[in-house]
Formats: sequence, structure tokens, C-alpha cells
Amino acid sequence: MDGFWGTGWFWFGAFVVALLVNGRAAFKLFVDWKGMLTTCRFVEDAYAGLDTLPDETALERAPAAPVFLHLVPAWEEPAIAGTLAALLASRYPHGRLHVVLATKASEEAAPHPAMTASTAELAQRFRAGLPSWQQKMLSVVAMPGAGRKAHQLNWALRRETLGATLGEGYDPRRVYVGVSDADSLPDRNVYRWIAAQALAGRAAPAYQGVTLSLANFAAHDARGRVCAIQQSSIFIRVSIARLINEARRVRWFAALAARSPRLARAIRPVFDFCFRRSQICLGHNQFVRLDVLQALGGFPTAGATEDSTLGYALGARGLLMAPLPLLELVDLPETKDKMVRQNARWYKGVLDDVAFLWRAWRGAPTAFSAAQLCRHVGNKVLEWPIAAVVYPVLGFLGWHLAYRFAEHPVLFALGIAFPSISLGLTIWVGGIVTQDLIESLARYFPRAVDVRRTTLGQKFVGTFRCQTYWLLATRGAWRVLWALATTGRFDPAKTDRVTR
Repeated sequence: MDGFWGTGWFWFGAFVVALLVNGRAAFKLFVDWKGMLTTCRFVEDAYAGLDTLPDETALERAPAAPVFLHLVPAWEEPAIAGTLAALLASRYPHGRLHVVLATKASEEAAPHPAMTASTAELAQRFRAGLPSWQQKMLSVVAMPGAGRKAHQLNWALRRETLGATLGEGYDPRRVYVGVSDADSLPDRNVYRWIAAQALAGRAAPAYQGVTLSLANFAAHDARGRVCAIQQSSIFIRVSIARLINEARRVRWFAALAARSPRLARAIRPVFDFCFRRSQICLGHNQFVRLDVLQALGGFPTAGATEDSTLGYALGARGLLMAPLPLLELVDLPETKDKMVRQNARWYKGVLDDVAFLWRAWRGAPTAFSAAQLCRHVGNKVLEWPIAAVVYPVLGFLGWHLAYRFAEHPVLFALGIAFPSISLGLTIWVGGIVTQDLIESLARYFPRAVDVRRTTLGQKFVGTFRCQTYWLLATRGAWRVLWALATTGRFDPAKTDRVTR
């Protein structure tokens, strides 16, 4: 016992902290592994059942089939025709699908010099070459003045625009507002899948589909391909897996409440605080019922990223976003600096969401709203900038301090095991399993993309540089923090797709 206390309180405290952090890291990686398996199984089951979905003729005859208003916010997008063509080629009755391109009048007044014409003009040229029945499905609106993506989306949802697009007698409870980015390549069956859910009585107020950053995979070098796989892995192991598991937890608690209402009321705060998770919106391959959006006041405009705020707003109203298993491909920024800029914009949105969650908690100080605020601050605001340094340092510290407790076998074993397991899972989950599972989904991609590692060099780099993307994300977070500390402001920049 004297040897134990002889290590000193400081070293014992450091050992406990390192043990907890390394244990949490190992647990998180294990959860991520399970999340990827859950999402991939969800996707595979859905594609296996595509033939059972109602076809266009059946949907045309079904009065309860939803209407889709699909919005594409765009600014300086030279390849906009590709996304519009993919949306218009979807398998859905053309009378119930409306695609609206929302641009900015400022771009029309001063187009980018590297583009042959403004985004709106390129879309109008594309529209002119379509058959008349497809021309009716596509419209272009231009937002005057300044504003970001959320402002463009809300401009397209004005009453006069809705009336002109949907007709005056539309029912907002039967209209789903879809959102895609200007680089999106959606699956042709997305609308059919949601319509099948609605016709079966399982309609959700909102859906988030699986998005993979692999559309321009072939254009990247080895590092860019590793980053494309890792960014895609976030969506399948965190975003969609969380939606799947959140719905399961809510159903489990509802069943408990039906059997034991008194017990459920007693443990509800603990359940909400410890087991509920925020739902993540991605801002593309995303669908929200029109009446829900109108009740929220449209897409949130207060922060740099309207999609994450929308997820929190839906959760605050007790609405669950359902996972949508069909795939969409989007581009990954082509250069290291563009990846950093993209992550900087996302981190600025994380900071902006703190104020929203604070107001939500003040308005309804429940265990759920407190948990959303605490987890957001801890897991995103604080952990995002420091994780790339803290976890390696505490992993090494855990190994080192384990030898101070060599005379205590249990403590020594735990001190050695947790950082070793964490490191092993980092390589296994991030470098090997992620690649294998994304390769297994390749047969479902809306467009053929070869994501295989075909050489020994590609396999080595992809396995042991799997943390490259996270390091760039950390740089993006620190770019925001530095700008705020030195100038008091940070202006998030849009991903530049003109200069490639």
C-alpha cells in the first residue's frame, strides 16, 4: 500500500484522467464500428427491396402520394446542369416533382469571370434543351440582396413562389421540401422510397439520407482519396447511425411507458439526459415536410450552417428525423486549403449553435435540452479543436504512467490496455473497416466510382494516414478560433467549385 501512495496524488490523478480518456476513445471507436455496420446493413436491406416500391404509374394513381419540392441553392456553380439533370431523371410522377434552383441576383449582375455565364443563365440554357414536360418541372429564382444558403432556401419558399410552383390548392402536410447541394448526385429512387413510407402510414416529418463525399474521387491524389473516405465515414458511422439508434431508443422508452407509466415518468429525466442524442442534418439528401418547415419559420438563418441548427430545432420540438437509406454522392474539396475552409465553416456553425441551444434550454429547461447543450459544447465546441492533440498525448501518457503502477497488476493492465486498444481500433476502424464497408456500398452508388485500393502503396497510405482528414478538420477549427481571437469575427467562405 505504501508503494501505491508513494506514486503521489498528482501522478495518480494523471493516471486516472489518462485511463478515462483512453477508455472513452476506445469505446467511441467501438461504437463507430458498430454504427458503420448498422448503417451499411440498413442501406443494403433498402436496396434489396427496391423492386417492391411502387412504380411511377402506381404513384400517379395514389392520391396520398406526396408532392416533392426539391430546392437547389447555388452560387457560382459551373457544373449545375449535372445535378439538375440527375434530379429530373428521378423515378417519380413528373406532375408531383418540382425542382427549384435558388440563385443570387448579385451573381447574375456580376458573374464569375472564369464562368461562361452565371449559374442562373447556365440553368436556363439547360432548361431550354429539355422536353416541354421536364421544363415544367424546373424553375429558377434569384434572391436579391445578400445572404447565405439558408436565405436562398427561404426565398424559394415564399408564398408567391410556392403558389406558382405547386398551385394554389396545395396541402403543406403532403409536400416534402428536399434540399441538395449544387454538386449532388442523388439516387433516382429517393422519392419513391419516401412515398412508399407515406403510403404505408410510416411517414416521418423529416428524412436525412446517406451522403458520401466520393463524386470526384478519381480527381484526388492519395491524400485526397483518404480524406474522401474519412469524410464519408462520418456520415455512415455517426450521422445516419445516430438517427437509426435514436429512433430505437425512443421506441423502447415508449414501450416502457406503456407498460409501466409511473416508472417511465420517474426515469424520464435520466433517460433524456444520458441516452438521447441530437440528430444531425447534412443540408443535402435531406427532406422536411413543408408544414413543419413553416412552423419553424423556415430554414434557420442565425448561424453559419443552417442544417445543423435545423436538426436541433426539430429535436427541440420533439420531432424525430428518420434515416433515409438511399445514397447520394457529393464532391470533396479538391485541395488541402479548401478542405480546411470547409471545416472552418462547419466549426463556425458549431459555435453559432451554442446560442441556439442556450435559448432552447432557457425556454424549456428540461433534461433533454440540457443534454443537447452540454454534449454540443463538450463533444463539438471543445473536443473538435483539441482532440488531435489530446488523444495522442494522453495515450502516450497512459502507457508511461502504467509503469508507475507496475506493482499493482490491475492498474498496470488497464493502463497498458486502454491506449493500446484505442490505437489498434484507430487503425482497424478508421483505416481498414471504413474502407471495406464503403467498397461494399459501391454497387449502389448513383454513378460508378472505383474506390478500391489497388496497390500496396494505396493500402498503406489509406490505412496509416487515416487521421489526415481529422487533422485538417482541427486546422479549420483553429482558423476560426484564431480569427475570433484576433479580429473578433470570422466570415465563413463557400466551397469554391469554379477554380478547380
